Amino acid sequence: MFKFEDPSYLWLLCLVPCLVVLRYYGLWRRHRKLRKIGDKELLKSLMPDASSARLACKFWILMAVVALIIVVLARPQMGAKVADDKRQGIETIIAVDISNSMLAQDVVPSRLDKSKMLVENLVDHFTDDKIGIVVFAGDAFVQLPITNDYVSAKMFLQNLDPSLIATQGTDIARAINLSASSFTQQQKVGRAIILITDGEDHEGGAEEAAKAAAKKGINVFILGVGDPKGAPIPVGGGEYLKDNNGQVVMSALNEEMCRAVAKAGSGTYIHVDNSNDAQEKLNSELSKLQKGETGGATYSNYAEQFQIFALLALLFLVLDACILEVKNPRWRNVRLFRKRRI
Repeated sequence: MFKFEDPSYLWLLCLVPCLVVLRYYGLWRRHRKLRKIGDKELLKSLMPDASSARLACKFWILMAVVALIIVVLARPQMGAKVADDKRQGIETIIAVDISNSMLAQDVVPSRLDKSKMLVENLVDHFTDDKIGIVVFAGDAFVQLPITNDYVSAKMFLQNLDPSLIATQGTDIARAINLSASSFTQQQKVGRAIILITDGEDHEGGAEEAAKAAAKKGINVFILGVGDPKGAPIPVGGGEYLKDNNGQVVMSALNEEMCRAVAKAGSGTYIHVDNSNDAQEKLNSELSKLQKGETGGATYSNYAEQFQIFALLALLFLVLDACILEVKNPRWRNVRLFRKRRI
């Protein structure tokens, strides 16, 4: 069965009936003018070699060529085979803190940008694993459902920004609970939640959420981004976030809380700084998880078929060139086409 790689071209087939209508309208007007010139039989005698059948044949050949070229542009394909691709890997949900405090620049270029680069490198390290993205601040939502489409993962990753969530704050418990419910139902596969944050838990309950995830066989890894000494939060124009008293707010990495949550979730706490140590440690920890079948994907491999239609169009063009609009004197006695009727 045919499918088309770019079916948007097929609407051009509407040109064919339009051209047919224009042709017959033109013939009608031509016949009207000829009748005004003189007698029908006299005109036939003046044009003994003219043939309406030849003109009609050349026109329909041209219409066939137009239709075939349009089909070629749409790239017809035919299914060749169906393959079942089995994958062995782990499932990972990455929860990224996008609260305003993640804009602090104690990690270059900023906590949030450093987190993006870390996740992108992690995705490049994946092969047959599945990945999902959750973003959180004072609320949490799924940015990318779990998938093995790494291109989409990187695309969604670049769009992460504090403006995605209107409710500011840092609700780590909500992020862990949402991440834990975002895995597939596949059995016997290692699952991990990688939570990237500066550790400012404003709502509480993070340890309890991590323990609940661990009971489901999900390891919770905490990546703490920033400096425990703290850094100001830029708000643009060279200004920094200030409190009600006009004092610059200093956002500090809460490593103690991060370690406690990671321990409760049977995972590991990893400090993210300006080096690549965090990336190497995370890859090492994930490699210890059990790899399982992360689902089979059925692929249809299609073979291009436009060559057939292109060849037919070429043959029709050759045929059109061979058919003259008037009868060849050498073949005057061979009447393949009738004389044109006036």
